[in-house]
Amino acid sequence: MKTLDLRYKQANKEALWSVGLALFYMLWWYTSAYGLAPEATAPLKLYFGLPLWFLMSCVIGPIVFILLSLAMVTFIFKPISLEIEK
Repeated sequence: MKTLDLRYKQANKEALWSVGLALFYMLWWYTSAYGLAPEATAPLKLYFGLPLWFLMSCVIGPIVFILLSLAMVTFIFKPISLEIEK
C-alpha cells in the first residue's frame, strides 16, 4: 500500500507542475500579445517581418515552452509502474 501512496504523490506533483506550466504559458501569451502591442497611433516596427507582439507570443513563446516542457519531463517526471502490487 505504501507504493500506491508514493505513486499518487508523484502523480500529484507532476500534475501540479503541468498545470503551473500551462498557466505560465497563458500568462506569457497574454502579456506578450497585449502588453507588447503598439499604440494605435504609433508606427509599427517589424522584427523578421513580424510585429514584436506576434513574434514573442506566437513564435518565440511556443519554442520556449516546448523546451521547458522537455526539461520538465526529463527532470521532474519519473517513470512509475501502474501495476497494482499485491
